[in-house]
Amino acid sequence: MKEYHGSGIRALEHLPQGEVPAFLRAPATQGAWTFHHTMAEYAPTPLVRLPGLAKTLGVGEVFLKDESHRFGLNAFKGLGGSYALARRVAQVLGLPEGITLQQLQRPEIQQQVRQMTFVTTTDGNHGRGVAWAARKLGCQAHVYLPAGSAPVRAQAILDAGAAEARILDLAYDEAVTYAARMAEEKGWHLIQDTSWPGYEEVPAWIVQGYATMAREAAEQLAAGVQRPTHVFLQAGVGAMAGGVLGCLADWYGGDLPCFGVVEPETIPCIYASAQAGDGKAHQVPPKGQTIMAGLNCGAPCSLTWPVLRDLASWYFACPDAVAEEGMVLLGRPTTGDPAVVSGESGGVTAGLLARLMTRPDLEPLRRRMGLDTESVVLLFSTEGDTDPAHYRKVVGTD
Repeated sequence: MKEYHGSGIRALEHLPQGEVPAFLRAPATQGAWTFHHTMAEYAPTPLVRLPGLAKTLGVGEVFLKDESHRFGLNAFKGLGGSYALARRVAQVLGLPEGITLQQLQRPEIQQQVRQMTFVTTTDGNHGRGVAWAARKLGCQAHVYLPAGSAPVRAQAILDAGAAEARILDLAYDEAVTYAARMAEEKGWHLIQDTSWPGYEEVPAWIVQGYATMAREAAEQLAAGVQRPTHVFLQAGVGAMAGGVLGCLADWYGGDLPCFGVVEPETIPCIYASAQAGDGKAHQVPPKGQTIMAGLNCGAPCSLTWPVLRDLASWYFACPDAVAEEGMVLLGRPTTGDPAVVSGESGGVTAGLLARLMTRPDLEPLRRRMGLDTESVVLLFSTEGDTDPAHYRKVVGTD
């Protein structure tokens, strides 16, 4: 693998070679797609065209999937949490896999459902989605956040319906272990958006839930007779990145876009795993703090790591300034484009694209990536202003 450096960015080139795993192919993700479409709150989130930004940066098109509109939760994570909770409830109660939310809310089922309790660890958005889904099902949810989490994120989880939302004095990966221990000790059901050997069924449902977002984007692009040449996906543990990449790779078949996986430079577990070159997932310790709270994870998801390992074209490690630049570009456009409220984890891919296209020292990298005036770039803004005070500070909206 060849590594590039410039403008604070590290980039690692990779030749994609592999197949989409069965659990991310269309037949397997259809259940989540169908389930979401039965929810009263469901509607596809906007795919925002940004022609002004595209012209400024020198690419053909930029499209941004704006997940701040998802279920009123300000982030995409409710897609995975809602589907996984429904599948877990159906499994425990011996109900059909294809059961709908409305059926789970029937009085004759609710008597059993209300006795179930769920638990998870989160950087914020996943926990909020689990709490929201649990409340809709009439269940309790206990949610733990790692040290350094903004109190406003914990409060948002409580407001969504959690029985508990507590910030622990533990790093993210240690907090995941704590939630798993609580599930075992108290008989709760763990709904975690990462996996490890022996715990992959529930994460697979969560990742299949994320595939709904990818399929929406592909259908929205197809309606405009567009196909992305480049897709940038932010990664923490890599569940979302792997799920969306796998779904889109299945959708586009042999004509794969160039997929880039983007992480904070302080804790790039996917980047480090790819760089190791042994095919294995590697945990990395944090080297400082990052404002990208949703990506502040040191251990790759064992379920989606093979997808990112085999099918990604590039891996990136970025400083926080890249995320801030993306937040400002989207939130205060100077090109006539519509404004998009994108949080720290949501804006990093836009910031990266801007640096790739405008920094002279990155010219060899963008040339190698094939980024030019013909490129059609797809980005996912995975969250809105989930930390409103910090968003105002960065974007200057006070």
